[in-house]
Amino acid sequence: MLQGAAIILVFQWLGELCSRLLALPVPGPVVGMALLFAALLLRGGEVPEGMRVIGEAVQRHLALLFIPAGVGLMVHYQLLGEQWLAITVALVVSTLAGLVATVVVMRWLGAERDGGRHD
Repeated sequence: MLQGAAIILVFQWLGELCSRLLALPVPGPVVGMALLFAALLLRGGEVPEGMRVIGEAVQRHLALLFIPAGVGLMVHYQLLGEQWLAITVALVVSTLAGLVATVVVMRWLGAERDGGRHD
């Protein structure tokens, strides 16, 4: 488990390093996650046991990560009341964009798997 946590932290550090050195407009942890994904693909998709264990442990307690966001909502409730329309539009548009992107990627992956057939 310690080895898995160390691997994840090293990739986060690498992501931070790349993000800062290359002045990327993407947060370091996101770059690190992409690097980790690429490394796992190079391994043939095989996840080391230590990483699997730490990933499952984090997933079990994932709800705890929503507590700071909930506190932020309660602290800024007046701002939410003032900006409710803009927030609602942003949520609807981003949700629809995410759904459309998911459909496009799934169709592309399905067509690639089926040899280029479009059904």
